[in-house]
Amino acid sequence: MSSARVFRSLDEARGRFAACALAIGNFDGVHIGHQTLIERARQFAERRGLAPSVLTFHPHPTAIVAPDRKPAMICTLEQRIRLLHAAGAKQVLVLPFTEDVARLAPEQFILDILVGLLNTKAVFVGHNFRFGHKQAGTSETLRTAGEKCGFEPIFVDAVSYRGQVVSSSLIREYLKNGKVSRAGRLLGRCFFVEGDVVAGRGVGSKQLVPTLNVRPEPDQLVPRGIYVTETFDVARDRRWQSITNVGTSPTFGTNETTIETYLLSDFDGLTPESIRVEFRRWLRWETWFPSVVDLKVQILHDVGRAQGYWRRVGSSIPSIY
Repeated sequence: MSSARVFRSLDEARGRFAACALAIGNFDGVHIGHQTLIERARQFAERRGLAPSVLTFHPHPTAIVAPDRKPAMICTLEQRIRLLHAAGAKQVLVLPFTEDVARLAPEQFILDILVGLLNTKAVFVGHNFRFGHKQAGTSETLRTAGEKCGFEPIFVDAVSYRGQVVSSSLIREYLKNGKVSRAGRLLGRCFFVEGDVVAGRGVGSKQLVPTLNVRPEPDQLVPRGIYVTETFDVARDRRWQSITNVGTSPTFGTNETTIETYLLSDFDGLTPESIRVEFRRWLRWETWFPSVVDLKVQILHDVGRAQGYWRRVGSSIPSIY
């Protein structure tokens, strides 16, 4: 399957963005509500001979209009683009959200960007979508503009799961509280982090157990604690059941947050250069131990619990692929 065409500015998209059915949103995490919105756009596009497309923003608008309320992101921008493509988008415009963009009046946003530049034939947004300067644009603004400019605005109801409306903010709360299983149900996949394998402090291989370590992305939310995980070699078709510790290793008196993954089975061949770690289940919070021996006993206990988990569920929870 070919990848989505990605445009990272209005200038890049000018004259190259095919006539489209356009889903608009921040799409952090690309959760099951986002997937429903994009699928509706995809189906419409297929019927009308259009390109199913997405307009998303980077950085998150709150980073510009209310930086003190800027949330940590569920996924990085590059991960978001991949997930948007997997959800059905064939074109993605990543609109740099600047102070100039924040000051655009709703009508100007519609005329200059949606109609004038992106050749939009249908706009798909959530039921509570607001846009433009001070969020003055409403569903009625879109309806009126659609009648004048010849595009169809389509409003998609929120998706609920077990009585709760699915949202990125709810998923962030679940992750902050270690509820990765619940977060995964709303994401429609496991929450994951990925990155290049880096050298650790050297303590694990000498005194505890050897681990594969990655540094968290600066703006990405990572759930603190110890988890049952599954680890993937990004470059090769290899995967391992694992345990992952996200924290500062208080037993060793460090302050830097690290992601340390212990594989439950040996791997043959080269050490992976880059890994993806998918979070399956919370085991416990990170805590201080009076000695390395006590910590190692706890790790062995964690291993037993993780092995029990894998015996029960196998690989029944979907990966992102």
